[in-house]
Order: sequence, then structure tokens, then C-alpha cells
Amino acid sequence: MTIRLLILGTGGMAQNHAEGFGAMEGVQLVAGVDTRPQQLAAFCEKHGIAQGFGSVAEAIAWGEFDAVTNVTPDAAHFATTLPMLEAGKHVLCEKPLATHAADAEAMAQAAAAAGVVNMVNLSYRNGAALQKAAQMVAEGAIGRIRHFEASYLQSWLTQPAWGEWSEQPQWLWRLSTAHGSKGVLGDVGIHILDFATFIAGEAAVDVSARLATFDKAPGGQIGEYRLDANDSATMQIRLEGGALGVVHTTRFATGHMNDLRLRLYGDQGGIEVSFENNISRLRACVGADRLTATWAEVECPATPSVYERFIAAIRGQGLAVPDFARGAMLQRLLDRAEESAQRGGLVLPV
Repeated sequence: MTIRLLILGTGGMAQNHAEGFGAMEGVQLVAGVDTRPQQLAAFCEKHGIAQGFGSVAEAIAWGEFDAVTNVTPDAAHFATTLPMLEAGKHVLCEKPLATHAADAEAMAQAAAAAGVVNMVNLSYRNGAALQKAAQMVAEGAIGRIRHFEASYLQSWLTQPAWGEWSEQPQWLWRLSTAHGSKGVLGDVGIHILDFATFIAGEAAVDVSARLATFDKAPGGQIGEYRLDANDSATMQIRLEGGALGVVHTTRFATGHMNDLRLRLYGDQGGIEVSFENNISRLRACVGADRLTATWAEVECPATPSVYERFIAAIRGQGLAVPDFARGAMLQRLLDRAEESAQRGGLVLPV
């Protein structure tokens, strides 16, 4: 069964999607969509894609595709995904699902009504340590969860490892609310919140948050970009089982290119999950090791990528997870965190 895939948006992340899907047997990249003709043409030529369209409407009118991977900017996810769902196309959408919970919930409802495969790309679900840790917690290895701490640390505002942020639109838009950014909270906070709650196997029931935006340029602006999106976020979260935890993220963490970590403690043990320097790792202090506070490495079998899981789900060979409903739940949590920060860190139910 050949799956004909359309790539919606041809920016930086679209390259990863094209390479990931393009390497899979039985998947054919048949079309690209972008409002920028030159970029679209270059992308299609590079990846051997025969068709290019300047709008979603044109692509749907053509219709010769089965599934869509949506790699448009965050603010465009809602408007570009709904027509695809209405057309009966399977959709993988980049995170966050939308920029507001109401839109994300509408997308989840539309996907359910359409009866198509729908997934959101929370890319750290690909990590072997994350999947193994979630399995251990579900099996009761650490008992009832009592406390956790989670972090997502980046440093691209302190060094140019990924390019000079002050000169490149691909970074500047992430610092500007007028360009659709929800700051570090919306950009990578969604990853660490999913990281923590997925492994814990429990949803957040309330949140208290603080956000900070720092001066980064004279007058707080570079060209058309007003640098007003948040740069750092801290959250206190209570899970449905009663456990308390702290979650924080920033783009000013010198020495950390793109690192995630979760420490999860239960009444029968603890685990530590990390993704640092592109290495996925799991350690545990369980069983008799609790008596000596001994931590041991846990072997983690490889897991399929989100691209592989999406195609498998379309073929009826696996679950479509994380789905739009999960994306909407995380967006509700992000919205409540943002509202909490606006209200001075007030504890708000999710």
C-alpha cells in the first residue's frame, strides 16, 4: 500500500519531514504547498516532488494525495489543517497543535469527526528512554508518584551554534508575538510538559507559572521583529494523583544546546530520564537499590520515529499517538500557564 504524502510548508523543519518520509518504503512524496514560489520550487526540486501549489485550496482541488504533514508556522496550523481534515486526509501536524486551546480543541473535534489518522509531532516521543520510562511507571516500578522536576534547556540566545539568532528570520520570529510566537513556553515548553506528564501517566490538574522576557536589542526590536515573546518560563504543577513538581525552560541556559531532563520520584523508587547532547538515557533507583540510594542504567530498546508511526497508523498497523486530543490537552495547559503568569503566578485549574 503506497501512501501519497503532501508536505504543507517548506521551511527548515520540512527538510526533516521530507528526509524522514522520503526514506520510507511505500511512501511517495507527491506534492508541496507554500505561499513562497521560489522556496517551494527549490524544495520540490531538492526532494524530487513533482507537484507544487501556492495554497491549500489548490492542493485539495488537485486531491491526488492520501496524507499531509503540516510543517507551517504555529499560527497557521489551525487554518491549514481544518480544510485537509474536511477533505478526508490523514494529518500529522507539527507542535504546538495551535496557538490557543479553543483552536486546538476544534482541530481535535474535526479530526475525530472526519475519522482520519491525526497525530501531533511531539518529537521527543521518539526517544527510547522516554518510552521505556513510561512503561516502567505504568508497571508500578516506582510506586505512587509523589514529586517530579523537569527542564528543557537551550542556549541559542547566548551563542550562535545554530546560526546568529539576531540576523536570521528562522530564529527572530520565535521571539516575536506578532509573528505567531508564544515564546519559549509555547515553542519548547510543550515538549517538556508532554515529556513529564506522558512518562508520569498522569495529567496536570493545576498550574502556577511565571514568564520573563529580557532585553535583547536596542528598543526591543530588530527590523520588523518586536522581541516581546517570553524567553524563560517556570511552572509549578500538581498531577491528578497529587504529586507536585516544577517545570522550567529557557533559551539562556549556557552550556546546554538542546537538553531535556525529568526526575520522577514515587514511594517505591525513582527514575531519571534525559536527552542531552542527542543521547537518550534512563537511570533508575528501584527495588533493593532504594536501600543504598544506588542508581543503575536501564537498557532501552529503540523505538520507531513519528514518521514511521504515522504511516503505520494509516495502514492500520499501530496506534495514532500522540493524537490531536493530546495536543489539545497540552495546549489547555499552556494557555492556563500563560494566564497564570499574567495574573502574577496565581494557581489555576487546567
